[in-house]
Amino acid sequence: MLALIVVGIAILSLPSSAGAHRLRPAIVTITFNPDQTYDVSIALNAEALIAGIGPQHEDTNDSPNAETYNAMRRLPPAALRTRIDGFGVILLSGIGIEIDGRPVIPDIVAADVPEVGDLDRQRISTIHLRGQTPERAQRLVWSWAEAFGSSAVRVGRAGEDIIQSSFLNPGATSEPFLIGEPLKPRAKIRVAGEYLAIGFTHIVPKGLDHILFVLGIFLLSVAWRPLLYQVTAFTIAHTITLGLSLYGFISLSPAIVEPLIAASIVYVGVENIFTPALKPWRVFVVFGFGLLHGMGFAGVLTEIGLPQNEFVNALISFNVGVELGQLAVIVVAWLAVAVFRNAPWYRSAIVIPGSAVIAITGGYWAVERVLG
Repeated sequence: MLALIVVGIAILSLPSSAGAHRLRPAIVTITFNPDQTYDVSIALNAEALIAGIGPQHEDTNDSPNAETYNAMRRLPPAALRTRIDGFGVILLSGIGIEIDGRPVIPDIVAADVPEVGDLDRQRISTIHLRGQTPERAQRLVWSWAEAFGSSAVRVGRAGEDIIQSSFLNPGATSEPFLIGEPLKPRAKIRVAGEYLAIGFTHIVPKGLDHILFVLGIFLLSVAWRPLLYQVTAFTIAHTITLGLSLYGFISLSPAIVEPLIAASIVYVGVENIFTPALKPWRVFVVFGFGLLHGMGFAGVLTEIGLPQNEFVNALISFNVGVELGQLAVIVVAWLAVAVFRNAPWYRSAIVIPGSAVIAITGGYWAVERVLG
């Protein structure tokens, strides 16, 4: 049964072509200026937005508008800026900004569009807006249309260090950001809850590579002790590199990290096939791969951003969310095979086929990420 689950996950996760893109959240930065204006910069995949590809699609190739999207990927910056200008009315209709309970509408003032590059990578454009801030403004509420996907919002005042941030699911409306002078940080419990949710959803359902790695760990042995050793090593390792990466002590390009994460999936799958029990080196190998996965987690948080005044709180909450996501994967896997784990055919019928699928999928991802 677990083998069937793994096969299903693998099939669903294989993109239909190298050009498929998973949509990243819009990164929104709102800055209040001393001259009673505010600036909004939105970093996003403009081609996907204009083509009508939203969060209902697993990746861009799942959309019936994939051809339109791929054609816009080839547009030079000036041509895409023209398309963004034509999309401006729709974009503004999907942006909700309320200050002290009153809707305010900014103007689109510019769009920064990169040159056409590697078509296997998303082109991230930045749209700039500006509006007038009402006098004695105290609260800001942000919303982003459900059709536009998720958004990570950062709010601050020019010249001040305190940044309030929030991650919103598609169509969600933020809690009020306190923007009066001086800018006030958001409540600790709210920050913790938001980043715990981000960590959990980064594993379930978004982290298919991490899910397969955890399943590979789970499949090695029917006993709980080997599983405990591996999970503990993996957790300690990714916690170390997650923290060191976010504090700026270490840095490794995603072009290196992501293929190696895929290679880690291959390793656990292959070793499961040839090794029926936990060997001493396995824990150390899992620890080493955990260091890589921690850098991958750091990439997510770097993209979304951490509130400077709640850095440790958000970091710990994200990590707890990741652990809960991994635990959820293990619990579901255990429930799927609990009845069969002591059967004499469990290894031949469940462990080996499931591990083979994990290894093949990891190998596919490794090649795709290297070529990409």
